[in-house]
Amino acid sequence: MSSTPSTQQDSPRSIRMHAADNVAIVVNDGGLPVGAVLPDGVTLVDRVPQGHKVALTAIPQDAAVLRYNVPIGYALKDIPAGAWVHERLLHMPEARALTDLPQATAPAWSAEPLTGYTFEGYRNADGSVGTRNILAITTTVQCVAGVVDFAVQRIKAELLPRYPNVDDVIGLEHAYGCGVAIDAPDAIIPIRTLRNISKNPNFGGEVIVVSLGCEKLQPERLFPAEQRAIEIVATRASNTSATCTLDTPTAPELDVVCLQADKHVGFMSMIDSVLASAVPHLERLNARRRETIPVSELVVGVQCGGSDAFSGVTANPAVGFCTDLLVRAGATVMFSETTEVRDAIEQMTARATTPEVADAMAREMAWYDAYLGRGQADRSANTTPGNKAGGLSNIVEKAMGSIIKSGTAPISGVLSPGEKLRHKGLHYAATPASDFICGTLQLAAGMNLHVFTTGRGTPYGLAECPVIKVATRTDLARRWHDLMDVNAGRIADGEATIEDMGWELFHLMLEVASGRKKTWAEHWKLHNALVLFNPAPIT
Repeated sequence: MSSTPSTQQDSPRSIRMHAADNVAIVVNDGGLPVGAVLPDGVTLVDRVPQGHKVALTAIPQDAAVLRYNVPIGYALKDIPAGAWVHERLLHMPEARALTDLPQATAPAWSAEPLTGYTFEGYRNADGSVGTRNILAITTTVQCVAGVVDFAVQRIKAELLPRYPNVDDVIGLEHAYGCGVAIDAPDAIIPIRTLRNISKNPNFGGEVIVVSLGCEKLQPERLFPAEQRAIEIVATRASNTSATCTLDTPTAPELDVVCLQADKHVGFMSMIDSVLASAVPHLERLNARRRETIPVSELVVGVQCGGSDAFSGVTANPAVGFCTDLLVRAGATVMFSETTEVRDAIEQMTARATTPEVADAMAREMAWYDAYLGRGQADRSANTTPGNKAGGLSNIVEKAMGSIIKSGTAPISGVLSPGEKLRHKGLHYAATPASDFICGTLQLAAGMNLHVFTTGRGTPYGLAECPVIKVATRTDLARRWHDLMDVNAGRIADGEATIEDMGWELFHLMLEVASGRKKTWAEHWKLHNALVLFNPAPIT
């Protein structure tokens, strides 16, 4: 990346990502007017908004427009040097075929292990580690959401003050559970997503289920007895020497409050049942204490939303550098958003640790291509109007900036939607790009800390997990000073390097994971309901 920062904030400034690029993006707040002269001598023939591309040389019709040294489009007509290069001047490249991809061809990763870093977390019986100590109440169906919300407010007001070591009480609200083809092949995705979210490390292994009673997704289907028995074996094994013989477990009874049960007479009877069920769970959670944990137990999800052209220049590269630090320390990192990395598939499969991991990535891309095809949508549906207003012309350009969040480490695992992590390292977790669906699926995978970058701005947050928000531009960080946790715009301003910001983010993550610092999203309690990815038909 080459940039032309200046000590004069109003002097023309631009950033070129690769020496071979024939476009650069304008850095100045408010953009640059006609006649502005860039430090390399290019004179603007159009007004170019901030974050948008300016042609550094004349680009003939049908020639490739290069950013990140990648063709992000082909000129629909001759583009003079100094012109504003936007989506209406470009023909988007075809999507890369998912055949004959490079597999595990990247040079061996030679980064040194990173040791000596810890945080204060909650060790769970199954070996996982939480960064928060939260009581979560699972719902089997949307119909009970209002009751659970009412009960949660009562618990917070009446019970939570008695249990100072419990951080919060939340209801896992969603729009699934009934009115769907519950036995359709893809129905497993929302079911296993909700099942695995209920066991997120931040919930300490405590599971309460509120059911209506008549829904298709019955509690026993959400948490099958056989699976509960298997999990008991796994938990006991993790706390027992290998030579010990384990008894065959009996599947535990689920802690279920069924609203249609005959014992409930009136609304308050339902609420009282939820509160009574909550007490023993709160007592066990309250008895827990933070302990010193190696960074290798962090499970971090990285995501971007409300992206702009600076996302791939400032925030995402800083996150990518931090991703490498985490992987060097033995931690687990997930990057996602299938449509937003689809055009970087060659880079992904080349970084796979094995051909099998590369095949799994291509398989997830192919599945999602087919899913979009069934809905008669195509990849041009991403980017959004806001992305384009922020300078991103199309999904190819967006993908090149998005993939940078994954850093340079080898990709060692692939998760289908709703699956749970099985080992450490860098993973591709296949999710839609929609912010809250992606966040929901990363929670199901076992995420205990989230990093979210944004250029346009979004009040995104999760109740289940701390979310560190990273602004791509100083203007956004200044205007949304009480929503953004990190200002990566300092990179474009010439005040910090990518490495500086990556280390700053790494140290902030340890503070947030330890509970010593709250994010702005936690401060304001900003979050939306979970969104379960449901490709199964509605009946």
